[in-house]
Amino acid sequence: MNTIKCVGLAVAALTSACSHHAEVATPPKTAVFAKNPIIWADVPDPAVIRVDDTYYMSSTTMHMNPGLPIMQSPNLVDWELSGYVYDTLSDGDQSTLSNGKQSYGQGSWASSLRYHQGRYYVTTFANHTGETYIFSTDNIAKGPWARAEIDELFHDASLFFDSGRAFLLYGNDDIHLVELTADATALKPNGLRITIIEKASAIAGENFWVPAEGAQVIKKEGYYYINLISWPANGMRTQLVYRAEQLTGPYQGRIALQDRGIAQGGLIDTTDDQWFAFLFRDSGAVGRIPHLVPVSWRHGWPVYGIDGKVPDTLDIVSQRPALGNIVESDEFVYGQRMATNHKPTLLKPAWQWNHNPDPQGWAVTERPGYLTLTNQRIDQGLLDTRNTLTQRMFGPTSRATVALDTSQLRTGDTAGLAALQAHYGFVGVEQTATGPELIMVSGQSNDTPEQKQVNDRVALAQSIVYLQIRADFRDLNDTATFWYSLDGADWSPIGTPLKMKYTLPHFMGYRFALFNYATQTPGGRADFDFYRIE
Repeated sequence: MNTIKCVGLAVAALTSACSHHAEVATPPKTAVFAKNPIIWADVPDPAVIRVDDTYYMSSTTMHMNPGLPIMQSPNLVDWELSGYVYDTLSDGDQSTLSNGKQSYGQGSWASSLRYHQGRYYVTTFANHTGETYIFSTDNIAKGPWARAEIDELFHDASLFFDSGRAFLLYGNDDIHLVELTADATALKPNGLRITIIEKASAIAGENFWVPAEGAQVIKKEGYYYINLISWPANGMRTQLVYRAEQLTGPYQGRIALQDRGIAQGGLIDTTDDQWFAFLFRDSGAVGRIPHLVPVSWRHGWPVYGIDGKVPDTLDIVSQRPALGNIVESDEFVYGQRMATNHKPTLLKPAWQWNHNPDPQGWAVTERPGYLTLTNQRIDQGLLDTRNTLTQRMFGPTSRATVALDTSQLRTGDTAGLAALQAHYGFVGVEQTATGPELIMVSGQSNDTPEQKQVNDRVALAQSIVYLQIRADFRDLNDTATFWYSLDGADWSPIGTPLKMKYTLPHFMGYRFALFNYATQTPGGRADFDFYRIE
């Protein structure tokens, strides 16, 4: 009879039969074993910890706000968004898309997540501010998060507590160690500051597109293990691991995994002493998607994968084989709790704003049951307007539909649904001097003024219209098509398909985006009745 091992709480329905390293009968045919990718959506730079029998993860969301998401799982495969560490990371023109400035691809990068003496810690850094941030809380699900700022940028830093001391381990190619105060709120005066690995990439080659970075450190049975990634030129993203008996070294290193570019992340153990590496894979326009890699131990070294490969199917029963609340439909029925508090965290957690939102420009109570986006200023196009509300696109295919009431738009306003990245496309309504018109637009910006073109235009004789984007990420097809309906039932294509491209100026997977911008006068309002995903 086939058997499986109980992995943490992965087989919660079978817990009565499970004990430490127990073997149980194959679960009923209704059971679904988890598959890689475990999240087919953009969740890059994962940092994962386990506290008792619950796993927590932080990730990168760049310029989006609220930012630095916290997710939790009972089994490493079924993840739910708990919330975010901050509402906004910084103010100023870059963060508010003002005066021609922006923070696309900036914001918070590669976080580190820790639990130490009853308190949770998250570190991150931001290139557009040049600072490193350390947040901490007693309640990881609800916060609040205390915030400390260090006026120095520590690239891809991994926070580590050891023998009553606190450190950041960081760097690109050369890996460094810097000591913090014991409460991890500041650099320790005259504290340790050394280089612990020189040219960490060297074990993987000579020329690199990306030298060794993404440090994550753990301690196990007397050894310190540092996980890194590198990307050899004309090769693939490669997972590296170094070990030493002292945190300060000397370190020995080896290549840990070379398989389809699955790399960057750290090691995590389960309650029954099984081990995994939680990594991600660059997957075209959908973004960087997490994979869970079984790990065994041989002679004190972690061995990644099965015969050097990442399995497609895992011996973990998924309790909820879906994306949970990482992506979510919304009817925008929020009640009066939003009347006096426009904090973005009060929306469903799947939503994030493109840059810092203007609280005067959006509401879900001005017209109950609707998301209203009211223009507060004049903008040139999609990429430089505020209050664009986004959710991740997801694979292998995804579809988003909105109902839009355009009756309050003003001449020169454009509102609709976008496939958002530096190379974007949208279907929307432009209010012209002679009336509303359906349009499909494609555009792009690569650190230059936004360039866009209208690929199709259809006269609209009513104020309510239904808009839809269908995305196909199968086999890196990375194509979005655009649709409209006058009754929500019969659909017509509009414009041309968009060949989506993952670009570094935005440095994130594509997003479905709800937007409204004014080109002539502020004050126009777009009312979104619902947002539904399939």
